[in-house]
Amino acid sequence: MADDLLPLATTVLYADDVARVVEFYQRAVGLKPRLYDADNGFAELGADGRIAVASHAAGALMMPDAYPKPNDGRLRGVELAFYATDVGAAFERAVSAGGRPITPPREMPWGQTVAYVEDPAGTIVGLVTRVEPSA
Repeated sequence: MADDLLPLATTVLYADDVARVVEFYQRAVGLKPRLYDADNGFAELGADGRIAVASHAAGALMMPDAYPKPNDGRLRGVELAFYATDVGAAFERAVSAGGRPITPPREMPWGQTVAYVEDPAGTIVGLVTRVEPSA
């Protein structure tokens, strides 16, 4: 039911170096901090704050005795995807901003162009073209 639907507040990326991750997203895709608490290791990016970056210490503060930091400090199983009209240029921009290349631009069978980098915290960043829904 629509009345039961809770609106998405934010997606949080946990990182060892919040400042480095915030700088990556500023340089790679143009997201600027809406809120930045360097002392506590927390930032919200973009005008609507839909992406947040938190230190592992902030995660432990918010989830005492239960914070699930991976052993190697890297998160997996999450991808943030951004639309780009020129995926090749977006890929080069993300790499020059400090992203580790995963997959260079390529066209998928359904007509979408995609490329992937890893941000400094280990989160997968997809750079993709829009694709029209099929009938």
